[in-house]
Amino acid sequence: MKQENKIKIAILLGTMCFFLSAGIVIQINTVRKSTTTVGKTMVENELRDSVLRWKQKYENEYELLNKKEQELDSLRQKSSSTDESYKVLTSQLKNYNLLLGNSELIGRGVQITLNDGDSSMFRGNETQYIVHDGDLYEIVNALKNTGAEAISINGQRIVANTAITCAGNTILINGEKVAVPYVIKAIGSPAGLYGSLTIPGGYLYWLEYEGVNVKVEQIEKDTIVIPKYNGVYKFDKATISE
Repeated sequence: MKQENKIKIAILLGTMCFFLSAGIVIQINTVRKSTTTVGKTMVENELRDSVLRWKQKYENEYELLNKKEQELDSLRQKSSSTDESYKVLTSQLKNYNLLLGNSELIGRGVQITLNDGDSSMFRGNETQYIVHDGDLYEIVNALKNTGAEAISINGQRIVANTAITCAGNTILINGEKVAVPYVIKAIGSPAGLYGSLTIPGGYLYWLEYEGVNVKVEQIEKDTIVIPKYNGVYKFDKATISE
């Protein structure tokens, strides 16, 4: 009887161990599957978050790039506009310098050389054979009226405020002393300037008649050099009207 009970208990214990082992195996497999699923889910979530972060970063960078390109286009347009304005201002400044005599010029035209005559040859008035400041003024005005674009006398540029005055045996031009021979250079139409200066009865005609040595040359090549004005424009009384 005891032997049978031992057998029953052994069978029961064996059955319990079997089911317990089977339960443990099933639990382990369940846990493994659950862990794998959770792991995969975590990895997928991390990847999804990473993709979203990079997408957001890309969109931000792309937006910044578009903004910088717009700024660059704006700068290009401003630069182009500035270049055009610079060209216009440069051209205007060049023209103003030409009008004011602040630029050295070269071109064709005429050259006039005046020298005092021989005192033994004067007719009545002993000063008539001498070149005076008024003579230079008359010649300068004649050149201007004929279309001379630039004039100089003994290297002194003739501009709007140039003063030609007598100073004893010399003449002052732009405050500088000049003496005979007086070399007057003018840029313009060679034929036009020469023709107006040498017409019978003209001012040079009468200077030569009175004993002044006069020489007029027509310069057809661009060899006449007119220096720039080295003085300073001063306006003590005049002001700009606004």
